[in-house]
Amino acid sequence: MVPLQPKPPALARFVADLEALLATSPGESEILAHGQKLLASLIATDDWLPPSVAACRHDRYQQYLLHLDPAARFSIVSFVWGPGQSTPVHNHTVWGLVGVLRGAEEVQPFTRHPSGALIPAGPPAQMTPGMVDCVSPARGDIHAVRNALADAPSISIHVYGGNIGAIRRSVFQPDGSQKEFISGYSNPDPK
Repeated sequence: MVPLQPKPPALARFVADLEALLATSPGESEILAHGQKLLASLIATDDWLPPSVAACRHDRYQQYLLHLDPAARFSIVSFVWGPGQSTPVHNHTVWGLVGVLRGAEEVQPFTRHPSGALIPAGPPAQMTPGMVDCVSPARGDIHAVRNALADAPSISIHVYGGNIGAIRRSVFQPDGSQKEFISGYSNPDPK
């Protein structure tokens, strides 16, 4: 999968700022704290994402690659949800930042019960444009997400601490059993 070319100026600035942050060899908590501010700045305006990586499908959500760091230190994707679409319960295995650009998303975090089963870790959180959330194996990495809108698409920008389309991750059943998967990326419409 080829990342988005050419990069819109707002995205190019975000990439440069994130590269500068990572060049200081920060710990994960610093990456998440500063990265949240950088991503919040990127999603503060909704005029930069090209239509080719903002297109939704009615049968499944899309994960379009916007940028892949040459050393695979991070990847940036646009996640496009059709009305009512949702993920299974899944993990990431790396740090991540998720910022809502358009629409609304509902995020349900999960935790493991001593029996091994997965149980909701509190009520679902509603995310609206401009809000940024974090995931990390150290903070909590298992959740399910859905488009909170039944009649319109939603779009979020995700930043992960690796090439998320090539990382082995897992989907989970309620009993805690898991199945590995590799998400890959969606192909944008060449128009």
